[in-house]
Amino acid sequence: MSPTGSETGNRNFDLLVQLGIRAKQNGTGIGFDSSTGFTLPNGAVKSADTAWMKLEKWNALTPEQKQKFAPVCPDFVVELCSANDNLNLLKEKLQEYIDNGASLGWLIARQNRQVYIYRPQTEVECLDNPATLSGDSVLPGFVLDLSTIW
Repeated sequence: MSPTGSETGNRNFDLLVQLGIRAKQNGTGIGFDSSTGFTLPNGAVKSADTAWMKLEKWNALTPEQKQKFAPVCPDFVVELCSANDNLNLLKEKLQEYIDNGASLGWLIARQNRQVYIYRPQTEVECLDNPATLSGDSVLPGFVLDLSTIW
């Protein structure tokens, strides 16, 4: 995938900073940036704009597995749809993460100010112009401020 434009890159950075601060404070998991690939249980190698997984899941991997595209699905993934992205392809990507073990996924569509929330065994929820998003039970206490993302 080609690099994002500067504006999208800046918003991805803000998203990563907010999640990173909370992950460090919480201490129950580990975060990853957009350059991290994971080998999902279905064999697909995927990378999200940002991802997080529980520490026990990460610690269960061997050092060799951690060096490559770790054979594990993150617990939480976020995709930020840029102007050049295909929204339907991103929706399929988020569903694939859920189908492979993710507990929560957010697809943030800046152009129409919508957020699609993915959870296992639940219909996709679409929010119009939310100010914040909650990490639910996956990452308790994490609230993403969308003011700098929009």
